[in-house]
Amino acid sequence: MTATLPSISGLSELSGRYDAVLSDVWGVVHNGIAAFPSAVEALTEYRKAGGKVVFITNAPRPSGPLIAMLERLGVTRDAYDAIVSSGDATRAMIAKYRGKPIHHVGPATEDDSLYEGLDVRRTSADEAEAVVVTDLDTDDDNPEMYRERAKFWLSRKLPMICANPDRVVEHGEKIIYCGGALGDLYTAMGGMVLMAGKPYQPIYEEAFRLAEEAAGRPLDRSRVLAIGDSVRTDATGAAQFGIDLLFVTGSIHAAELDAFGKPDPQAIADLVAPSRARMAGFLPRLAW
Repeated sequence: MTATLPSISGLSELSGRYDAVLSDVWGVVHNGIAAFPSAVEALTEYRKAGGKVVFITNAPRPSGPLIAMLERLGVTRDAYDAIVSSGDATRAMIAKYRGKPIHHVGPATEDDSLYEGLDVRRTSADEAEAVVVTDLDTDDDNPEMYRERAKFWLSRKLPMICANPDRVVEHGEKIIYCGGALGDLYTAMGGMVLMAGKPYQPIYEEAFRLAEEAAGRPLDRSRVLAIGDSVRTDATGAAQFGIDLLFVTGSIHAAELDAFGKPDPQAIADLVAPSRARMAGFLPRLAW
């Protein structure tokens, strides 16, 4: 298996095989605090060579505000053609509650753009008809801190709409919990959880449509590459959509894979194997 799982030095080694890239953002292009310059360079060079790049992210906000955020972090527009977010897909779910009360879990004002124009009322859980989770309330929280609240939601049979299926992300030097971890807790307790981001098909279908729009022609999935750092979302999503994966090991799995030391290709293959992803290669950080 290791023979089919090469360690590569950069995207340039693969670029001729693919007409488009669907790239994860957090953990691949930036760490929540600043862009990874080598990743921005790699995607920019890939586009200069004629490839198309669509960012596909589980960020729980619509893609519009994300463009401004990426610019602040140092991710320039030269690096990508389009972006689709879990927030974009989640808005369609929230829209079904137009005129009704929902209970928000996550940063108090950071995710306001998720609700713009949807005419839903944000209330306490006592009167809500659904719980919308963007992330945990603070970066220091963990899912167990929400168990008692979740018991109340369950007692009222409230469905949970999870705008960010990620369990954890890299934030600077820390690993922090995301909305998906709370979704896992609620599912384990017997609650109903709805998710629309990676690894689920709607967000990939929209990303593929945007890639074809950027290319101005139909694309063959065999010539589309996913880039990501998460087995649960990126690898599984790529496998289910039928596209190859370039795995970035130096983010949420960095410690267990010794990504910046002497990574074992077999250990990486074993980690990714449950997703059934077709691996085009791996590298610690995206580079050209």
